[in-house]
Amino acid sequence: MTTGTTQTADETPLFGPGTQFHAFFDDPRWALAVIRATVLEAAHPQIGAALADNSTFVAHPWRRLRNTFLSMRRMFDTDPAVREREAARLNRLHARMSGSDSRGRAYDALDRATRAWVVATLFESAVTMCRLSGQPLDQDTMERMYAEYRAFLATLDGDAGELPEDLHDFWRYFDRVVEDELENTEAVRVILYRLFDHLPAPALFDGAPTLWAAGRAVAGPLLGAITVASLPEAYRRRAGLPEMPGAPTLMQGAYLAAGLARFLPDGWINAETIIEVLSLSPGGDDPRARTVSALRARMKRASALLRLLTPLGHEADADPAPPAATGQGRRSAEDFFRQVLDQTGDGHLDWPDLAAMARELCTRLDLEEPEETRLYDAFAAWWRELQAALDTDGDGRVSTEEYAAAVPSLAGPALIRVAEVLFDATDKDGSGTIDADEYRSLFRTGFHRDLTATGDSYGRSAFVGDFLSFMAGRRTSTPYDPLLADA
Repeated sequence: MTTGTTQTADETPLFGPGTQFHAFFDDPRWALAVIRATVLEAAHPQIGAALADNSTFVAHPWRRLRNTFLSMRRMFDTDPAVREREAARLNRLHARMSGSDSRGRAYDALDRATRAWVVATLFESAVTMCRLSGQPLDQDTMERMYAEYRAFLATLDGDAGELPEDLHDFWRYFDRVVEDELENTEAVRVILYRLFDHLPAPALFDGAPTLWAAGRAVAGPLLGAITVASLPEAYRRRAGLPEMPGAPTLMQGAYLAAGLARFLPDGWINAETIIEVLSLSPGGDDPRARTVSALRARMKRASALLRLLTPLGHEADADPAPPAATGQGRRSAEDFFRQVLDQTGDGHLDWPDLAAMARELCTRLDLEEPEETRLYDAFAAWWRELQAALDTDGDGRVSTEEYAAAVPSLAGPALIRVAEVLFDATDKDGSGTIDADEYRSLFRTGFHRDLTATGDSYGRSAFVGDFLSFMAGRRTSTPYDPLLADA
């Protein structure tokens, strides 16, 4: 595979520590830059349509962030084998995403030109964040960073031919795409005007909805205004995006404040640790869970006080009751549909939702191609079974009402096959049981089950039964919640 990573002995390698990419990875400015880059990606008609149809970023944004972070780490790993394995996984994932937008225009997630645009937005947003924070990159640094991103694209596509080789030509390419191809897509509108205003709480704040709603009510509109103000003027004008009065000053201040992190000692800000803590379940076996539990208890008290002082509407009127107070740990059909089945957050169950479940499980288990294909095939069979049983109006998707009227139909033979494929993928040694280490590899830090009672093993029938009970019985507080229901 040609990656364009040839260097002399004195040059910094294009991957790993010492690269410009790694210098930015734990930079707080990168959070603002990634949001900006995501909007520019979503503004491309093909990417926007693929996001609208297949992405879980609306219903499960924190999980999407965690997976993206992990993938980027792998793609910029020093080991070529790690990079190529992740590239192959991403290519298999994208090969399953194709269709057409609302105007009948086809999209294909493997289209090389659109993949190049994704890389281009990341590079350009990194350059822009440095400029906006008063730390513009010099020409040599910019050239080296551009080479890193072209090498990234080459690892993904086999070569970097879709991006201009010369940095000067890149800026002409970028301006042309912004002027001629970007649109005010549905995905852009969702990110700017829906996602920030309705961002679900990560696991850390799950027990303090009032506190989270209060913070979101302030931060959401500000993030949206900062992002719009940072977009290229040509795109804002073409898309008709309104700019809030004072937004440019607010944007400049946000980037400058984030840029002050350069004065902190090395290691004080670690993006991976922050993401893990945000998504850490207090009931897990991770040693940090006790700290998270104590922090959540304090946040719940702060949330209760805030609720007394500042009513925020029905969404945050009360902290959630414990499972025992809600029908012995059972969700309503509507809650289960929204939290687990509707992975894309569009209000309906269809194939992209089940594909998203398969994708998440494949990512968590880091499956190789044969096992990954088996799991996708099992989910596809389950979707055909669900469609035949639940789609009573024949519109090709299942509504909340159709689901609630026929819940037992979820636990058919195809779902059993999904559970069996998961079991086989987890039972690495083929012993017919899942031991404690294999179980941890399945659920990572998110599993809650105490294996001591089962002799530190988990048989096929018990695994399948528990999985079916979760998917059809709608029980809460199961090991599967962090896997498929977390935000």
